[in-house]
Amino acid sequence: MKRPAAPRVSVLLFLLCLFVGHVFATSDRPNILLMVSDDQGYRDIGAFGSPDIITPNLDRLAMAGVRLTSFYVTWPACTPSRGSLLTGRYPQRNGTCDMYRNEAPDYDYLYKPGEYRYTFERVGGMDTREILLPKVLKQAGYISGIYGKWDLGIHKRFLPLARGFDDFYGFVNTGIDYYTHERYGVHSMYRNNSRTEADKGTYCTYLFEREALQFLDRNHERPFFLYVPFNAPHSASNLDREIRNGGAQAPDKYKQLYPEPKQPTHSKRTIKGREWLVPNRDLRKVRYQASVTAMDDSIGKILDRLEKHGHAENTIVIFFSDNGGSGAADNWPLRGHKGQMFEGGIRVPCVVRWPGRIPAGTVSDEFLTSLEIFPTVCRAAGVGLPEQVVYDGFDMMPVLQGKAKSERKEMFWQRRLDKGARVGNWKWVESSRGSGLFDLSSDIGEKNDLSRKRPDILKMVKARFANWEKTMEAAEPRGPFRDY
Repeated sequence: MKRPAAPRVSVLLFLLCLFVGHVFATSDRPNILLMVSDDQGYRDIGAFGSPDIITPNLDRLAMAGVRLTSFYVTWPACTPSRGSLLTGRYPQRNGTCDMYRNEAPDYDYLYKPGEYRYTFERVGGMDTREILLPKVLKQAGYISGIYGKWDLGIHKRFLPLARGFDDFYGFVNTGIDYYTHERYGVHSMYRNNSRTEADKGTYCTYLFEREALQFLDRNHERPFFLYVPFNAPHSASNLDREIRNGGAQAPDKYKQLYPEPKQPTHSKRTIKGREWLVPNRDLRKVRYQASVTAMDDSIGKILDRLEKHGHAENTIVIFFSDNGGSGAADNWPLRGHKGQMFEGGIRVPCVVRWPGRIPAGTVSDEFLTSLEIFPTVCRAAGVGLPEQVVYDGFDMMPVLQGKAKSERKEMFWQRRLDKGARVGNWKWVESSRGSGLFDLSSDIGEKNDLSRKRPDILKMVKARFANWEKTMEAAEPRGPFRDY
């Protein structure tokens, strides 16, 4: 007599239920599209008040989501800022508290191949003990791709595939020439773990757009994390001073959208003991604005591809600049620029869209930072934060929805000897470019130093900064800058 097949059927049904449950669980998770610009000014988006820059796609993104007007990054330049974004931790806590770059090219030095491989730019990288966002999202079934500027180390142990990403195409340093893809003569474009010159000569924004679109085409049937860190509108990293001192680069069709620069467009300048013919400010401004518009065009195509695959409604889209604008950027009404502790170096434009969850066309002036992105994304994805890891942000989704006030009460910055702090609406700066105490509620431009009028407030803010310093010093040390 044959035994009944019920147990086998039951097992099959159980496995089927698990599979179906997994499909439904992953399909309910929102996709994440995170786009970051490089050195973009606070006002250099139409929706943020620019009277002349052309950004129709960022404008429509802002109209469909929330525009954040008091959004800060953790450092006034790229590497530590991007490191904090992907770890959810202060630069002083995650170890990437300065740049992985060589200074010799600042003096027009071209490295020989045998020299470059032993330089700090080549061997430095984010501590491998740090847990990055894609690695956490992978636990929830997400596939992750990064296309653009990496900036957290070149050795394989530092590259994106070792940090949780499934696919990578982009450059590994802090900046490149947009066409040659070289950083001061050293080729910097990689596909996954290998350097590639296959696309040399092609405008890099187009390449990052191409890769992002292909990623969406390949992975639109599962939850994804797509990170597109543009290098626009960062200046070109080229030893030729006409290019390097000319700011950003852009195709002619985008430059033609802007008024002709004043003549003459170039002037002679002696730099590091050598005479160069360098572009004037008007020409630099045209190139800068054109690079922003080219990036905006690529952003529009990525947003359109989301809609094509039916994912616009279930994708959290986040856009911001990695630090304040520099060169031809417009940071009005803020004081300062990239590299400084004044608002113009650390307060950046930010837009977040999630249809049906975040009210469209809204503006929030709540105190928020890039440290909030990691826990916000994880909470939305339904994945818990790793245990025994200290995070410096919080889930800001209720704030974006207009349902709650920000939990953020203070924020601190340090770049070598330069210091900055915001406690409530009080802002304190101590730096080589200027110092003072400012009331941001009435003086967003940091024009009126109240240090002498409010010594009590100055003492309080300095004490909060000192407490933060002690907290960072007491944190488990991370390389490469800490001594342990």
